[in-house]
Amino acid sequence: MASKIILGLTGGVALLMWGLHMVHSGIIRAFGADLRRFIGSALRNRFSAFLAGIGVTAILQSSTATALMTTSFAAGGFVALVPALAVMLGANVGTTLIVKVLSFDVSGVAPAFLIVGVVAFKRGRSTRVRDLGRVAIGLGLMLVALHMLLTTLAPAEQAPAVKALLQGITGDPILCIVLAALLTWAAHSSVATVLLVMSLASSGFVTPAAALALVLGANLGSAINPLLEGGAGNGPASRQVPVGNLFNRVVATVAVLPFLPGIARVLARLEPDPARLVANFHIAFNIAAAVAFLGLLNVVGRGLERLLPDGPKDADPSSPVYLDERVIGEPSVALSCAARETLRIGDVVEEMLAKVMTGLLTDDRKLVAEVSRMDDTVDRLNEAVKLYVTRVTRESLDEADARRAMEIVSFTINLEHIGDIIDKNLSELAAKKIRQKLAFSDEGAAELAAFHRQVTDNLRLAFGVFMSNDVAVARRLLEEKAVIRDAELAAAESHMNRLREGRIETIETTSLHLDVIRDLKRIHSHLCSVAYPVLDRAGALRSSRLRDTRSLTGEPAANADLGN
Repeated sequence: MASKIILGLTGGVALLMWGLHMVHSGIIRAFGADLRRFIGSALRNRFSAFLAGIGVTAILQSSTATALMTTSFAAGGFVALVPALAVMLGANVGTTLIVKVLSFDVSGVAPAFLIVGVVAFKRGRSTRVRDLGRVAIGLGLMLVALHMLLTTLAPAEQAPAVKALLQGITGDPILCIVLAALLTWAAHSSVATVLLVMSLASSGFVTPAAALALVLGANLGSAINPLLEGGAGNGPASRQVPVGNLFNRVVATVAVLPFLPGIARVLARLEPDPARLVANFHIAFNIAAAVAFLGLLNVVGRGLERLLPDGPKDADPSSPVYLDERVIGEPSVALSCAARETLRIGDVVEEMLAKVMTGLLTDDRKLVAEVSRMDDTVDRLNEAVKLYVTRVTRESLDEADARRAMEIVSFTINLEHIGDIIDKNLSELAAKKIRQKLAFSDEGAAELAAFHRQVTDNLRLAFGVFMSNDVAVARRLLEEKAVIRDAELAAAESHMNRLREGRIETIETTSLHLDVIRDLKRIHSHLCSVAYPVLDRAGALRSSRLRDTRSLTGEPAANADLGN
């Protein structure tokens, strides 16, 4: 009997944790970016940050997720420490709301959640609808898990050994706190632990005082994961928020612990239902802790800054280096600064191109993941250069400076487009290849590497055109378009030959192979755009690539030579 009950409890907890995971992952996929932006915009003062913490955590059902986002903001210097600590106080309150809802008997709606969720997940036309279907399935599984826990515990009343074991373990409040903290740390969820405690309390396996001690442990344990995950390896300052949150939890737990028996008696008179008693204490404890510490966050923040001082920060790669504000009034000098910053963007793009191809050919997930971060750098530098040049053009410019300003803006835009192709297309292709465990043929991999080298060489050629405005170099760059076109046709023909031979690796990667070549060619087209203004000023361009239609019909051709 005892082994059957323990197995049922373990299965119920596992199902509950999986349901919570589905709710959390579904919300993150549907609204993750929006929630992150919301937290960033709400961190103006401690009160709005506190409310934001409640709202975001109530949606995410994970104070750990909120803590990790907030820690990243604070570690990056985007938010002050006090509002970040206020977010965590709000997160601690927000995570209690689902517990309160589930303290009522709502198991009857579990089938409705599951049906709606499965239909939305399988039939939804948009990604967001499918993600919300995932959330509904997770809620349904949580309700099923709670019903399973109560059903498992019901016959356990006839097993005195199980009841005696649980009461023996939970007889000491300190032991209760330690056990619940460890369980919460292992499960990464205080919600799952508190819901389990509610089930045990409803079945009479733990006393009200022991249940409240277990709730304290769950609250304490939920502050451990952000400290281990969010602050590990990122310097002392990155641990300020999670350490502050853990400090608040420890102080609140120590303050409440001596009064647990009396609190349990008072709550039992106000709420006879054990499950709702646990939920009420969970909410009251976190609200009281938030009220107590909200006014003391300045003191706590100063203490954390002294205990965990912020060391020297590495230079932010997305911060402009060459955009000198002092020379805005000297257009020629300022445009030279903007050109140097544009070349710096080009260096980042070149590194992105190298990393994404290496990741594609070697299945290196880390390199592929770095590309997205580097694209953010390109985007921010691109905006900085455009704004700087815009301010320069407010001055009176001669024709040459005005033309150079347009060339700089045009080239930065093209570099930004190249970064997007690398991040949104080539990175996705690399991730797909790694995820599906595909492999190019030796010949196919060699073709892609050679094509990539040609594009990289021409990237450097484009830098030379941008800086020198040399007509010969610009002509050479445009001549490379024909070389790239011939290389694309040759690679496609070789690929088709391998397909006709029935090579398995070629068949499996045919769309990947052709898509990579297509995207590299698109990148090359953006690079060649830098040559057109140079050749146009030198009169080295024809007005059109089309032949005069009159020459095709026997009519006299126009004086202008339109052929190419």
